[in-house]
Amino acid sequence: MSLGSTTRYTGVAIGLHWLIAFAIVGTFALGLYMHELPLSPQKLKLYSWHKWAGVTIFLCVVLRLAWRFSHRAPELPAAMPAWQRKVAEATHVLLYLLMFAVPLSGWLMSSAKGFQTVWFGVLPLPDLLGKNKELGDLLQEVHELLNFSMAALVVAHLGAALKHHFVDRDDVLSRMLPLAGKTNLGEMK
Repeated sequence: MSLGSTTRYTGVAIGLHWLIAFAIVGTFALGLYMHELPLSPQKLKLYSWHKWAGVTIFLCVVLRLAWRFSHRAPELPAAMPAWQRKVAEATHVLLYLLMFAVPLSGWLMSSAKGFQTVWFGVLPLPDLLGKNKELGDLLQEVHELLNFSMAALVVAHLGAALKHHFVDRDDVLSRMLPLAGKTNLGEMK
């Protein structure tokens, strides 16, 4: 376990953070788009892609969490009030919970609706539930609620990072930026 104090996240943590962030935004946008399409082969293909992305995000989050448990995060700025530290910690915990709950709820929904998830069209994943239309419809609502909750939390997370960078002028954002160690971010402030 890496226990030393650091001012930046590791390259692995930064890479996984941005990979997961962009994948979540793209998968969310795809979900919004495909949801309203009429039933067609194109819609079914997009649903497959959406499920592939969800499984991939889930696996990346498992890797990210394993890395996080073995590598200490940088300390928050000493000047940050205790309440902000608690909100930051709660936000990160909720984001991780949602990054697991959203794909899991989608997988449960697909199982209950009778549509097996086949990762990249090659690896069939076991159905987690038997076919049950009413449960599938309920799980669809749960999946949508979890997605919109995560979207709101991501917007808050982004807003807090920008506030730290442009208002507080601390290093909270720059320690997660891929090139921050190689450029002078002070010029961005």
